[in-house]
Amino acid sequence: MNKRPRSFYLLAAFFALFVLFLYGPTLTIALLSFQGPGGGLTFPMRGLSWHWFGQLFEAQAVGNFGTSLRRSLILGLAVMVCTVVFSFLAGLAFRKRFAGQSVIFYLTLTSLIIPSILISLGIGLMFDRLEIEPAWYSSGFGSHLTWTLPFGLLIMFAVFNRFNPSYEMASVDLGASHWQTFRYILLPLLAPSLMGIGLFGFTLSYDEFARTLMTSGSFNTLPLELFAMTTNVTSPVLYALGTLTTAISLSVIALTLIALRLFRRKPGRDADK
Repeated sequence: MNKRPRSFYLLAAFFALFVLFLYGPTLTIALLSFQGPGGGLTFPMRGLSWHWFGQLFEAQAVGNFGTSLRRSLILGLAVMVCTVVFSFLAGLAFRKRFAGQSVIFYLTLTSLIIPSILISLGIGLMFDRLEIEPAWYSSGFGSHLTWTLPFGLLIMFAVFNRFNPSYEMASVDLGASHWQTFRYILLPLLAPSLMGIGLFGFTLSYDEFARTLMTSGSFNTLPLELFAMTTNVTSPVLYALGTLTTAISLSVIALTLIALRLFRRKPGRDADK
């Protein structure tokens, strides 16, 4: 039996350190969030309880996590839906050449090059000049789309670049209508990519700070609220919030995978009938 070279163990040790560096803080925060009522921000832990999770949705002395969390969830879901829809429609449109195609493409990608804080400042100033009150659901929503849409478009363009149009041609030759071709051929093949764009759009919006700073108006989203409270809150409620947001992200991924499996099975059932 051949022995593994020394380089294997060195690389394995490096990978273990990388995994520890990547997930260690998250696991530490998750553990400390279950501190007892008299616990603090460090070890050793003083009991185990759900006390600090209950504190999340109560008014804090220096802020309110519950309402800011709901705002971020609503905003993230709205941005996710719009990113998926517009990315998909843009991908369909760019399958055929049209006048100004390159200009639109590069203008869309420009927002990825400009620093996020300048985008936020520019949108905030525009609303101010138009005498419109900035808010997380209007100016904040628009600033988040300038961040998520370019990524969604790039993913969609890459997918359509590898897409084989012969599937659609075969469907039409077999007598399928345009809607049937879209519903049973195009959409199922693109569903994994659309799910990925949706997850990407939600997570980018959910934890976006710079593009929300000047556009959220009087009410903070979760990243802004968390930043404002880090210098004042000295209890494990911050850790409970981190654990909750991680659980939400994992739940969104799990639900997306379940929905994708169900979506893939349904056309087969319909065909059998």
